[in-house]
Amino acid sequence: MNMPNRRDFFKSVVGMTAGVFLGRAFTDAGARSRQATPARRREVFVGRKRVRVIDVHCHCVVPEVADVVKGTNLASNAGGGGGGRGGGGNNVLGPARLQLMDEQGLDIQALSINGYWWYAADRDLARRIVQVQNEGLAKWVGAHPDRFVAFASVALQHPDLAAEQLEDGVKRLGLRGASIGGHVNGEDLSSPRFDPFWAKAAELGVLVFMHPGGADNILKDGALRGRGDLGNIIGNPLETTYFLSRLIFDGTLDKFPGLKICAGHAGGYLPSYLGRSEAACVVRPNANCANKKRPSEYFKRELLIDTMIFSEEGLRHLVAEMGAGQILYGTDIPFNWPVGVDLVLKAPFLSEADKEAILGGNLSKLLRIPA
Repeated sequence: MNMPNRRDFFKSVVGMTAGVFLGRAFTDAGARSRQATPARRREVFVGRKRVRVIDVHCHCVVPEVADVVKGTNLASNAGGGGGGRGGGGNNVLGPARLQLMDEQGLDIQALSINGYWWYAADRDLARRIVQVQNEGLAKWVGAHPDRFVAFASVALQHPDLAAEQLEDGVKRLGLRGASIGGHVNGEDLSSPRFDPFWAKAAELGVLVFMHPGGADNILKDGALRGRGDLGNIIGNPLETTYFLSRLIFDGTLDKFPGLKICAGHAGGYLPSYLGRSEAACVVRPNANCANKKRPSEYFKRELLIDTMIFSEEGLRHLVAEMGAGQILYGTDIPFNWPVGVDLVLKAPFLSEADKEAILGGNLSKLLRIPA
């Protein structure tokens, strides 16, 4: 997703898509621009076997949140439909989303509201925002149970409340995990302050999907502006790399060994630098690592990534470092990236079992999606 930083992200949304929320309750502002005749649904086969394709990385919004934040200092953030170049009205769930899924061969999407974390909201407002978002997601999933599951939103700036919201989302609403950003207003999520949330995620045994926001917690404001879409191309994987490194080296993953975390954008740079990360704890006297295992070991169990890598060699390397069992198919819909189904299907280094696992088998098990 294209987010130079959180401030610029919200400004761009307001300027480009402020009218989308006016559509209300899951209407699709972009549907009229799509072809009238529904696309033929692509069916994906591995060998001769029809396999399910399940998308772990897909964005959406719940328009009713605009009413919740109206009259507050966060009202200007409720522009809601696009979130950057290529998103448009398809960030609002409706017929166009289903058509896009059919075109790309997606059987199921695991929806998350990323970019709209609302981490600046006070406790009462955060409670109301998350309730509307999670109930809205559950309503959409309930109307299309064969095509969607969803991750709960949580107010991480209030960690005890976030734990309550996660439990409510999972137990009452049937949501399958949580979606979060890579930090909370610059604060690392490895801080003990966030232990209540991590403890609850481990207790419930649910997947946490992390999406970055352009590394505005690391870089000086404006550092990635200019040509090349660097806030996305560099900033997002950089934030993901930092997020995962903190959880590893600060001991969070050892404190809560049942955690399962999927890091968007192929885990950032960390899977390619695991050797350097591991060497640091051995040879650098100032590293002060708190982790009990080598960083690569966490990528065999606790940590997963999506397939947002876009090259055969990139995918081969990730499989070599982590194994096919730790990789989940992701699209970043509705944002404009290459469709990755064929990258997986044509990969010569993957067995048929590996292909089926990456395209949907792994995520089906993690999210307990019935066959």
